[in-house]
Amino acid sequence: MSNRNFFFWRYSVLVFCCIALGSAYGQSSKTKLQVHNIELTTDDASKQIVITANGKPFTSLVYTDTLEKSFLYPIYSPDGHIITRGFPFAPRPNEPTDHPHHTGLWLNYENVNGLDFWNNSYAISEANKHKYGRIKATRILKVKGGKKGMLKMQADWVNQKNQVLLNETTTYYFKADDDKRIIDRVTTLTAAQDVTMPDVKDGMLGLRLAHELEMPSKEKKEFKDDKGNVTVVEGGRDNAPSGNYITSEGKEGDAVWATRAQWCMLYGKQDNDITSIVIIDHPGNVGYPTYWHARGYGLFAANPLGQKAFSKGKEVLNYALKQGQSVTFRYRVVIASGDQRLSKEEINLIAGDFYQNTK
Repeated sequence: MSNRNFFFWRYSVLVFCCIALGSAYGQSSKTKLQVHNIELTTDDASKQIVITANGKPFTSLVYTDTLEKSFLYPIYSPDGHIITRGFPFAPRPNEPTDHPHHTGLWLNYENVNGLDFWNNSYAISEANKHKYGRIKATRILKVKGGKKGMLKMQADWVNQKNQVLLNETTTYYFKADDDKRIIDRVTTLTAAQDVTMPDVKDGMLGLRLAHELEMPSKEKKEFKDDKGNVTVVEGGRDNAPSGNYITSEGKEGDAVWATRAQWCMLYGKQDNDITSIVIIDHPGNVGYPTYWHARGYGLFAANPLGQKAFSKGKEVLNYALKQGQSVTFRYRVVIASGDQRLSKEEINLIAGDFYQNTK
């Protein structure tokens, strides 16, 4: 058996085990933890939909036309801490101000027919805007509260002339109990024209973390995008950061970057509690198990399409869609609060529930 075939055989076994465990999770969670009621309130004037759990803040969908994409922001943990960076919308003391395009929780990509959707922000000059794409929300299709909240929307991935490259349909599902909050994002992209998405590092599901959830570091680092633009991230100016990454494969810290795994967790201290944030990939996704674009300065991203960039050329995907073709990406984000981080066994239970109940 080749190394590649063994790798995917191993993950098939893991997925089977997670699905089996997921049934147990679904049964036990109903009896042990109070399921919270999810309410969604639409504010047409500000182009936001506010999501609460038992009346407490959960998150908001921000979809205003004045920004380059829609996203969830801010996101709260069960104990009320904000897990997302405040900058650029509501800066908090000592936060870094690099990468202004890192906003809440979002999904896009660095190269779609040569246009950069990932790095677009207010910081791009008008002279260079033609190199960037934006995602315009076009319609809110459905909003539903209950024990499992749901929000369904449509958007278009467009160039600066408003020509459509991709039509997007995204459904968010929101769940909460006493110590966990769960966001499922299911996004279908349909090509409005022939589309190429060559392998690059900046994509696809991204989350920018609060300052205290960054990894501790005193070093200044530089990061370059595919157009040669360099962003400098300064070293730590205080002792607040306490974060660390760990994957289903046992990789930790900076070693997580550019490795494949079924899931990745970031955990750190916020006041007296440990916050755990897990992003779970889905076996139905292209490129499963995904590569992790997880940086110590607070970018937590899953990128299944950047295989050449992450494997140093050993793998090449060069994903493409013909006009009319579609692809679906499914992710689960788990936010937990407690006196210790989520265990691998707990995460595998939650992953199994995700696999079993998400097509």
